[in-house]
Amino acid sequence: MERIKQIREALKGLGKQSATLMEVCGTHTMSIARNGIRSLLPEGVRLVSGPGCPVCVTSQGEIQTALDLAERENVLLCTFGDMMRVPGERGRLEDMDNVKIVYSPMEALTEAEKDRDRQVVFVGVGFETTSPLIAATVQEARRRKIRNFSVLPFHKTIPEALRLILSDPEVSIDGLILPGHVSVLTGRRYFDFITEYGTSGVVSGFEALDILEGIYLLLRGMEEGQREVLNNYTQVVKDEGNLQAMNTLYQVFESSDALWRGVGVIPESGLIFREQYRDFNALERFSTPVPDIPEPEGCLCGRILMGKSIPPECPWFGTECTPQRPIGPCMVSSEGTCAACYKYPEVVFKR
Repeated sequence: MERIKQIREALKGLGKQSATLMEVCGTHTMSIARNGIRSLLPEGVRLVSGPGCPVCVTSQGEIQTALDLAERENVLLCTFGDMMRVPGERGRLEDMDNVKIVYSPMEALTEAEKDRDRQVVFVGVGFETTSPLIAATVQEARRRKIRNFSVLPFHKTIPEALRLILSDPEVSIDGLILPGHVSVLTGRRYFDFITEYGTSGVVSGFEALDILEGIYLLLRGMEEGQREVLNNYTQVVKDEGNLQAMNTLYQVFESSDALWRGVGVIPESGLIFREQYRDFNALERFSTPVPDIPEPEGCLCGRILMGKSIPPECPWFGTECTPQRPIGPCMVSSEGTCAACYKYPEVVFKR
């Protein structure tokens, strides 16, 4: 409990009587809920959840595109497990016969190599944590001349979404708890831009003490008038990150505009294949455009992802939308804010 006392003391020293902090990553969101961290914080400290849940930011149209490809003859769709239960306009991936859960894109490549007469499509969702591995898999497919493998390029990148949040007067974030696993790849310096918005950040691990230490460091920095990005996960995160992995990523992909579910198009927040790797783009291989499908009426996933709303404010939360019968992805994903709030109902989300 010593850290809680320190947090309380740090808060007392603030000129303002409150602080709103955002945990960017969905893994942090679930850890905060599971460990009851919100209930341990002083009254003036408010935690809001951010957009770092890859399933949650995947648009309705992208989900439907994956479903449409899974219906095609002689296609095997490979995906991470969290995607299976997200409802599309017409069904879910878990209801399809030609869908396989994999734990890495290399497993999907192995499936393609085993049966060269079948098209294997990997659903490429996620942030900077998974996209370098997908890029390396594409390079390996080319090296081994496996031509029946392709990727749905639905990846997102974090910085531009954070810029959008930090420039939105409706949100007003005082500090960011930054994702440790993303930072292993990108490095701490990747997030230095947030200081341009008068906001500090701390790269944190995922255990309760890691998160509490991160909160303490943010509040102490506010007390001292500092605006900086700190690294509190030094055992695995370095300033420069994994240069080889990031170089591989940008050999295969380049930045592009991307549609974030419930948010809209955020410029330069996605990844698309570079010209020399376009033959691995499943959208082009199958001439499949991503349809424009509106969100379910009343669903607040987009606002929750941007820190503008909390799950209990959604009219569907806990009634029409539950983990057994989800309407939006924030209730489906193991990293979703609504799923965390539903699973740990004793957690009180503050406005």
